[in-house]
Amino acid sequence: MTKLIVICGATATGKSGLALALAMRLRTVILSADSRQVYREFDIGTAKPSPAEQKLVPHYLIDICNPTETMTVADYQDQAQALIARHGDFSHSPTPPLLLVGGTGLYIRSIVQGMKIPRVAPQQELRSQLEALGQMQLYAMLQQVDPVAAAKIHPNDPVRTLRALEVFYVTGRPISEQQGENPPNYPILQIGLDCDSTHLTHRITQRTEQMIADGLVAEVEYLCHKYGADLPLLNTLGYQEIKQYLAGDISLDQAKELTVLHTRQFAKRQRTWFRAYPQIEWFDAEKPDLLEKVWQRVQYFMINS
Repeated sequence: MTKLIVICGATATGKSGLALALAMRLRTVILSADSRQVYREFDIGTAKPSPAEQKLVPHYLIDICNPTETMTVADYQDQAQALIARHGDFSHSPTPPLLLVGGTGLYIRSIVQGMKIPRVAPQQELRSQLEALGQMQLYAMLQQVDPVAAAKIHPNDPVRTLRALEVFYVTGRPISEQQGENPPNYPILQIGLDCDSTHLTHRITQRTEQMIADGLVAEVEYLCHKYGADLPLLNTLGYQEIKQYLAGDISLDQAKELTVLHTRQFAKRQRTWFRAYPQIEWFDAEKPDLLEKVWQRVQYFMINS
């Protein structure tokens, strides 16, 4: 029977290290649930598993998309579900559980809760036409064509308003009729890693320094040269701040400070997201016996599920 173990939590809490240790004990593979690690060439700034780590344990769902392309949640869900469905190919019998590891809440939710996602790719021309109308008019239009969706979307949320209208005009059906959940029928253990804000800030600061030491500045410089500084991915965490440094707008120390600040803010949002799901069992990332505590829980899950 398929079994899935999720390792989730805020950035810099040690998810990758814990997952690597568990995967080696279980002799299984890791499925990444990180919305930036799917993109090729974005390595250091996304804390992508190193080549040495990938030799120790097979990693999937990283480096599967070009930086100029868009990986939607639906795309990710399709690929992840396909891998889970044929997970028996990865190992000898008895088949160990798979590890789904990352901090992108929507990616994880799409799998563990079986989110129904309308398969509608972004329509740039349609979006441009709609955006020109302004948010107030767009929301009024949504109230007319899909009042159920409008009731769940804040009037000042242009992203979700635009998406709902896009789905309606492409498919002819309200997005509210196409959404929902279809949870998988295999057992799932969800483990969350967390620590207090002081320790997390220290971890984020250390990781930022390590990324700089590993060559993040050169990585950003190369990506800007190859794809242009206006590439959307270069406006994401870590890359945007170094891009500002390369442009001469701030010093490297300021870029580091901003990266730490923005990462802390991002981690706070992640913690809020994951805390809303009672199925997640939380472990203190700072505990020296973390691996053994989680291993005990994993063994119980494997025997009793």
